[in-house]
Amino acid sequence: MKQLVILTGAGMSAESGISTFRDSDGLWNNYPVEQVATPEGFASNPQLVLDFYNHRRRELLTTEPNEGHKGVAALEKYFETHIITQNVDNLHERAGSTHVIHLHGELMKSCSVRNKDKSFDISPDHPDLHVGDEAPDGGQLRPFIVWFGEAVPNINEAIPLVKSADIFVVIGTSLNVYPAAGLLNYVRNGVPIFLIDPKPVNTYRTDIDFINKGASEGVKILTRRLL
Repeated sequence: MKQLVILTGAGMSAESGISTFRDSDGLWNNYPVEQVATPEGFASNPQLVLDFYNHRRRELLTTEPNEGHKGVAALEKYFETHIITQNVDNLHERAGSTHVIHLHGELMKSCSVRNKDKSFDISPDHPDLHVGDEAPDGGQLRPFIVWFGEAVPNINEAIPLVKSADIFVVIGTSLNVYPAAGLLNYVRNGVPIFLIDPKPVNTYRTDIDFINKGASEGVKILTRRLL
């Protein structure tokens, strides 16, 4: 069975109603990224940051996987499918995908400020974090999110997958955020590369098959081509 590796970004979840960062002029819910997605922002105003992610978590709980997520999950019947996602939502898993690497963390998990490597599931019944909520080690709980300026440890798991891919697909990412964008460098010569996005994506590679559609329609086209 051929190995299919799929890199997904915010455009993958846009049709589910989750806004993309690049479509919001560098603002998330009207907040500059420095206030809500950096360690410095959290140190300056932890409750603001917690409330921001509480809102996003509650938003996620009201959304459903779109046909793009479901179409990607269905490809597991035909390929050894691995997803590497820049998204912090759990829509791939809820659609049925079983091999998902989250590069930038997971919205439905928390971690201690003392140890960002160990995560704790957040119950959908109690989705909010507050100042004073402590992890078992006594540290303040924070979102299990890789903020700007922090290391991306799961990139080390993603690189070998890309190197061994028989088919590589990019869905809904502008390829501007590193280190995720750099994964394209590890695709072997001769491996088919498909890029699904309704907007133009600039890349140095000349061997990409562009599918200029949104995620749902693009995955349908991709599936027909692959099968």
